[in-house]
Amino acid sequence: MLFQYIVAELAFADPHKLHLQRSTVLITDASLIGSHVLRRAESIQPSRRTSMSPVSVDVEEQKRLNDSREAKVPWKKWGPYLSERQWGTVREDYSDNGDAWNYFTHDHSRSRTYRWGEDGLGGICDDQQRLCFALALWNEQDPILKERLFGLTNSEGNHGEDVKEYYFYVDSTPTHSYMKYLYKYPQREYPYRDLVETNRKRSREEMEYELLDTGIFDDDRYFDVFVEYAKAAPEDILVRISVHNRGPEAARLRVMPTLWFRNTWSWSEDNRKPSLQDAGAGAIRATHHDLGEYWLHCEDAPEMLFTENESNAQRLWGQPNASPFVKDAFHAYVISGQRDAVNPARTGTKAAAHYTCEIPAGGSAIIRLRLAPSRLDHAFEGFEPIFASRLADANEFYERITPKSQTEDQRRVHRQALAGMLWGKQYYYFDLELWLREHGSHPLLDSARRDVRNAEWFHMLNADVISMPDKWEYPWYAAWDLAFHTIALAQVDFDFAKEQLLLMLRSLYVHPSGQIPAYEWNFSDVNPPVHAAATLWLYKYEKELGRADPRFLERSFQGLMLNFNWWVNRKDPSGRNVFAGGFLGLDNIGVFDRSAQLPTGGSLEQADGTAWMAFYCQTMLEMAVILTEYDPIYEEVAFKFVQHFMWIAYAMDRRGEHDDEMWDEQDGFFYDLLRLPDGQTTRLKIRSLVGLLPLCASTVFEAQSITRYPKLMELVAQFRKRYPELIAQVAPTDTGFIGYKERRLLSILNKRKLERVLGYMLDEKEFLGPHGIRSLSLYHLEHPYVIHVGGQEYKVQYLPAESNTGMFGGNSNWRGPVWMPVNLLIVRALVNLYSFFGDDFKVECPTGSGQHMTLFEVAHEIERRLTGTFLRDADGKRPVYGGTEKFQNDPHWRDLILFYEYFHGDNGAGLGASHQTGWTGLVAPLLDLFGRVDAQTMLETDRGRVVSRLVREQVSGEDAGMA
Repeated sequence: MLFQYIVAELAFADPHKLHLQRSTVLITDASLIGSHVLRRAESIQPSRRTSMSPVSVDVEEQKRLNDSREAKVPWKKWGPYLSERQWGTVREDYSDNGDAWNYFTHDHSRSRTYRWGEDGLGGICDDQQRLCFALALWNEQDPILKERLFGLTNSEGNHGEDVKEYYFYVDSTPTHSYMKYLYKYPQREYPYRDLVETNRKRSREEMEYELLDTGIFDDDRYFDVFVEYAKAAPEDILVRISVHNRGPEAARLRVMPTLWFRNTWSWSEDNRKPSLQDAGAGAIRATHHDLGEYWLHCEDAPEMLFTENESNAQRLWGQPNASPFVKDAFHAYVISGQRDAVNPARTGTKAAAHYTCEIPAGGSAIIRLRLAPSRLDHAFEGFEPIFASRLADANEFYERITPKSQTEDQRRVHRQALAGMLWGKQYYYFDLELWLREHGSHPLLDSARRDVRNAEWFHMLNADVISMPDKWEYPWYAAWDLAFHTIALAQVDFDFAKEQLLLMLRSLYVHPSGQIPAYEWNFSDVNPPVHAAATLWLYKYEKELGRADPRFLERSFQGLMLNFNWWVNRKDPSGRNVFAGGFLGLDNIGVFDRSAQLPTGGSLEQADGTAWMAFYCQTMLEMAVILTEYDPIYEEVAFKFVQHFMWIAYAMDRRGEHDDEMWDEQDGFFYDLLRLPDGQTTRLKIRSLVGLLPLCASTVFEAQSITRYPKLMELVAQFRKRYPELIAQVAPTDTGFIGYKERRLLSILNKRKLERVLGYMLDEKEFLGPHGIRSLSLYHLEHPYVIHVGGQEYKVQYLPAESNTGMFGGNSNWRGPVWMPVNLLIVRALVNLYSFFGDDFKVECPTGSGQHMTLFEVAHEIERRLTGTFLRDADGKRPVYGGTEKFQNDPHWRDLILFYEYFHGDNGAGLGASHQTGWTGLVAPLLDLFGRVDAQTMLETDRGRVVSRLVREQVSGEDAGMA
């Protein structure tokens, strides 16, 4: 069933449910698509429409999405595709030692031209990042203009890299027809040096030193700078900058909206150079050989400044400049008064409109601009009505997709989470073959250097808008993060979510061996294989909308088959169906660095890696069963995954007592297994997510979805006859395979094991925290796990907040905090298991409380704790902000939500990357799910009735009658 009831309900958060034309899906590498399946799909497709098909609702933003998909109207051509940080990235690293952070520093960024991308404050660009627009500010106190975000590098922070700014993604529609961004800019001199020096002095045992800690916002001496965008047409963009003085005295601010071209002419054979020119009357004309012509209209005819987007070689390296006009010219002109720094001819590749705003205490100033593909004689006529209309469209859109049962505060969190997801898009450009040649390290060159990262990925060419985990700390994609992103993104832009999953399977991304690239710092590292689950989730979304798309599923399945085989061939070295994935995204959760050579020698057999593969088998099985409807050959493919799952589950706990398996019968928990060079084995008895992940490998099938395929059933029956001891060990219940409504369950855990694992997970003295499931049991606070190897002590102890180890740079921590994505998988598993066991199976929650709940009620309880992290409690406080009084009490801060990377295991305070709206954006579908679904709905078999009922709840009048 793979969470099909959740999918059925979440489908109603997808705006496309309201206009059910068939989707046009991005298809690449068409040779991988089975033509027979497609022909069969074409013949079946019309009959798969549901009674919902005629429903159409007059929602303006939905019309834009439909036009973008069906008529190719370029509503998404312009968007927030500009990074918040390009400096310090792997792409910009041309050092001899691979030290990306120190090769291209924040100090260099204002003067040095980027090779592979651009960055800016609250900016936008076209979908190939040729022309960029962003904000520059100066409070007349700072030594530099504020053009981009500042933060600590990996070596400067006591817990790794960390942005030291306050900015917020307040709002966005999926086509970016309306967007809103907020940057909080101090009026005093920005404490760059204090932040670096104080954090360097702090140990890993101490908390980070934050910008608020410096006192820079005392007495409210700061500006709230809002940037809003509204599209009058796909390429006609209105910009409104609103500056509010929150301080007690009048203050002056320089505001410099900046337009520039990414420097492509210096790096390629095509050296055609675009141009920006002063067109008079407050207008700048931008001309590009591919992009065409655009005009930036600036109200009130401000001073216009022009320079070139070229490196200041004199400042950086003491070398003569090729041009007298360089990238940091506006710094020299505005701050140092160097009049000759800018081009008097008023032309170049970088330009800014220079406004000086005198703002009284508590007052505000507004600056208006318009970027359009032609010159407009009356650019600001009707400006405010257009903005009002786009904001109304945004309100209408979110009102339609948000459950009516949500409170005002839940709606606020829901909308900002999705806005952050949409602002998190970034144009990502990386040509690995070219980059490696520039490093002299292309592996096909005889003289190639062998010490440059990612050399084995020379086939890669990435030049797309991609969903990023965080556009400052992670201005690059991460494969398993992205899979989770699509679940949240599907609530607002189903097409973009699907395209993102297909993108990772394109031949220009996936390795010829089948490995999906992990992340920029090391594409060869291993992320958990969750891509298939996200793919199936999205397929079921669309199916519930009455437009099942076997093209998407088949294309994805072929790529995922290649990836699955890579896992089997590369990560099961002993051929025993136990896996050693290494990193697997869980960073420092283990006692050893799992991506490095073990200090003991030998190998590590990972309970999480093996559980991930069991989950992968289940997902691929479900896909194969669906595709069997279009081509019977998939029956045998489906059996391949049934068989593989059985062997994996059995390998984790064979029949009888053994010391070389992951299940510990005495403890009733799964552990990693350390296999020493002499063949001896020992369980690493750390109670962590590693032992909970087998719970997630639980998939339920409707009776008819299996029994209707005789060849598959014949093969399964044969397998059961040949391996009765295996079947007996992994059977899901004590009495057999049949569950509620004759459903079938595939799970690593039988009923007895399930009860034992849940006993730990739901114990508040172990995993169940006030804000979700902890990544490490609280038990290890007083009972750390210790192992001695070669005279050195290795220890794992519960740490509810930041890490105290240098593993993985010391900037990630799975030794206690709550992580949203794994919690979502646990919720999914519980709901799935509930649909199998029904209301008769209850467990104590919390353990020892005497209160018994169904598995659905347990899932709901975990969701309540998770989402409660962001919501105001009985005292009006948001746990996510801990003891930070400014965020808790100030009216200009308290309703701005940050979606952190992970959360304090005991109090829910946000930790890690502060803007990781990526997988933490999953709070939106969690709010949506339990805002719509009750336990009875989860057990409902006739999902058509559920569909009809929920549509009627969402629409009214004639449209509801049509449903």
